[in-house]
Amino acid sequence: MNRTAPKETCRARPLLGTFVEITADCAPRVFEKAFAAVEQVERSMSYHDPASELSRLNRDAAREPVTVSVWTRNVLRAALELAEESGGAFDPSVAPAIRRLGFLPSTPGAPRADRHASWRDIELLPRRRVRFRRALRIDLGGIAKGFAVDRAVDVLRAGGCRRGLVNAGGDLLAFGPRDWQIGIRDAARPTANACIVPLRNAALATSAAYFTRRRRGGRAITALVDGRTRQPLDASLSTCVIAPTALIADALTKVVLALGPEADSILRRYRAFAMILDSRGVRTIPPLSNAL
Repeated sequence: MNRTAPKETCRARPLLGTFVEITADCAPRVFEKAFAAVEQVERSMSYHDPASELSRLNRDAAREPVTVSVWTRNVLRAALELAEESGGAFDPSVAPAIRRLGFLPSTPGAPRADRHASWRDIELLPRRRVRFRRALRIDLGGIAKGFAVDRAVDVLRAGGCRRGLVNAGGDLLAFGPRDWQIGIRDAARPTANACIVPLRNAALATSAAYFTRRRRGGRAITALVDGRTRQPLDASLSTCVIAPTALIADALTKVVLALGPEADSILRRYRAFAMILDSRGVRTIPPLSNAL
């Protein structure tokens, strides 16, 4: 007897400061477990939740080691590796700079951040403990959303889903034997697509300021900050990265915005491919003729 493959179902929930949309050929209980995984990441790594592990780190880790969950430690380890690879262009300790720009709230009870502190002052200790060598504040908003997408896909696959797509506000991961046609917004006209990208068994993330940029001191600013200078990145650009995991794609979008073509070697190391979009069109890194 021939059995018809289950139809894909789409469900969405407001999580991670955006809408998380899951499309898959799954039973309802599997959807619930996948959303629960995303919620767990949000509870652990939210900058805005004073009860999160991240908030506890920002309050206490400069005074004494703080024990965190496996997931939070894994994201911190990945963030520090990317910080080293990028020469600090990606730096999870830029929260004070983002707050000064008006994009993050204060952290009651936290010591005043040392202006010389950086990712190098974040120490991962045995038994999942974390210590800050100087008073600093971390924000994992540039990497945790991708990690949440990866964990949701893990749950879907473990639950028997054969194909699907998880989309957390533009951080995507597709799996299974199907091409998903993903529209990439035009940086100059974000209501229109600059191009369509087929995605299969890969992740795609986009960083852009077209919906969040503000005017300050006569110029457009964005919450996307260069970890080396603590200054806002170019608000007129957007970057799209395709990589094996959503965590890597998410973080590398900021690296590409900061480094431009100099990010080529880092992208190759992570088996990733990037597009930079501006008013002139689309540039690719590596160049399209040499792309993976």
